Amino acid sequence: MNDTVIHATDADFDSAVLQSDEPVLVDFWAQWCGPCKMIAPALDQLAAEYAGKAKVVKVDIDQNRNTAMKYHVRSIPMLLLFKDGQVQATQIGAVGKAQLSQMIDKAL
Repeated sequence: MNDTVIHATDADFDSAVLQSDEPVLVDFWAQWCGPCKMIAPALDQLAAEYAGKAKVVKVDIDQNRNTAMKYHVRSIPMLLLFKDGQVQATQIGAVGKAQLSQMIDKAL
């Protein structure tokens, strides 16, 4: 497991994501989700590559239902890009690292 990916909960989502000085790519996922597991290595790489410029945060929807409901997570993986506490971009479904990288680049 990569140390640079942050695992947020309902309790610390605001401080980890909404109050971040850097753009944050949030991955809403679950243990049972195959496509979520497929994109995990790309997220680990992005977290390392963007360290100091942007953050990658994962939220397990089964353990953090309030946050999942707040952002209307209906299918996973669902990735939201936050900047200054606001959602800037949404990606539903597994996509390649390049596409996720473009999402982050637009917010930098």
